[in-house]
Amino acid sequence: MKPVLALIGRPNVGKSTLFNRLTKSRDAIVADFAGLTRDRHYGQGRLGNREYIVIDTGGFEPEAGEGSIFREMAKQSRQAIAEADVVIFVVDARDGLSGQDHDIAKELRRQGKNCILVANKAEGMRAGTQLAEFYELGLGEVIPVSAAHGEGVRSMLDAALDALGIPEEPEEDVRVDDGVIRLAVAGRPNVGKSTLINAWLGEERLVAYDLPGTTRDAITVPFERDGKQFELIDTAGLRRKGKVFEAIEKFSVVKTLQAIESANVVLLLLDATQGVTDQDAHIAGFILEAGRAVVLAVNKWDAVDAYQRELVQRSIETRLPFLKFAEIHFISAKKRQGLGPLWKSIAKAYAAAMRKMPTPQLTRLLQEAVQFQQPKRSGMYRPKLRYAHQGGMNPPVIVVHGNSLEGVTDTYKRYLEGRFRKAFDLVGTPLRVEMKSARNPYADKES
Repeated sequence: MKPVLALIGRPNVGKSTLFNRLTKSRDAIVADFAGLTRDRHYGQGRLGNREYIVIDTGGFEPEAGEGSIFREMAKQSRQAIAEADVVIFVVDARDGLSGQDHDIAKELRRQGKNCILVANKAEGMRAGTQLAEFYELGLGEVIPVSAAHGEGVRSMLDAALDALGIPEEPEEDVRVDDGVIRLAVAGRPNVGKSTLINAWLGEERLVAYDLPGTTRDAITVPFERDGKQFELIDTAGLRRKGKVFEAIEKFSVVKTLQAIESANVVLLLLDATQGVTDQDAHIAGFILEAGRAVVLAVNKWDAVDAYQRELVQRSIETRLPFLKFAEIHFISAKKRQGLGPLWKSIAKAYAAAMRKMPTPQLTRLLQEAVQFQQPKRSGMYRPKLRYAHQGGMNPPVIVVHGNSLEGVTDTYKRYLEGRFRKAFDLVGTPLRVEMKSARNPYADKES
């Protein structure tokens, strides 16, 4: 599981600048959820071989009054702290220590989380006397950084990841096809994930999930169907009655992202009464980015009329065109209608994601495709596609070798993808076609 780092601090200390520095991007993966006044933003980053998820928060005021915007922001910050493996507490080196910093430090000590204290805007300042006052917070060493200039950020990340015992060169995560289909059910809150899982399992089986200490753990429910072994990766936030951990909301973005990463196949559940929302599109985008096989299921199909059904189908076509390869099912989890065919699509998507594609067959298909339609000329040269081989599974990767392949257009790549998909019946999985040009032996020689 990727570790989760949460950026916490009072307003205007530079948390968002640090977030952009850590994710090398200005975009959050999942952001701006409806109904939340000031939300958490999520992004991914990498330090060498070590990957992580970062959460950016609004300003944290633990003592904010009831009904204020700061109260909502404090709620979001507490959620981020609950989800995090390491809290990066950001203070302002230039403004110095404030009463609000003391309040936040007190809250963090009470939570007992791994905590790294970071003094931002410290460019040109020495780590000694000018930062001494921050030791009053009782959170150990102060790491000076400049998020704007990138100074000290590497040391801060090393400290955060070392605190979790994550080695610099982790063993490569090789997915072994053991025949067990790891299935994640993803979707917005209240689309019916829990109802669907309980209907599948045939009992009201609630799994302890949102309890202190289990934030990083993916809860899996093993079961068998039609002779196939499955592991259901729980993203629904199911709880035992009477053991609700109130600091965690029903929908945890971190758990959804981690579950998608851990799965072979993701069932993306949509709500027929609401159509495809921005949030659905964000989750779908992440599934595609992670390269996971996917099946779409539209729940509550029994609760909408013919007109609404047509609108839903149109919204899937227009808002999720990048999931054209996925099979779609229209179901009612509550009434247990249409659940049987889902399993066939899940098994089919898994088989496609794990498909082995022999080099001779791929090369023959490539040559037939080129004979049927050649790539467009790029500058002085026409790209020459010579042979292809498989470069990975889950998602399947096809590597095409040849000359001048940097000139191959996206349109032509999509044409090749269509030919490969049809030949190998790759339904329900993304397919990546990569171009690898042979190096010109004369490129470095002087004329």
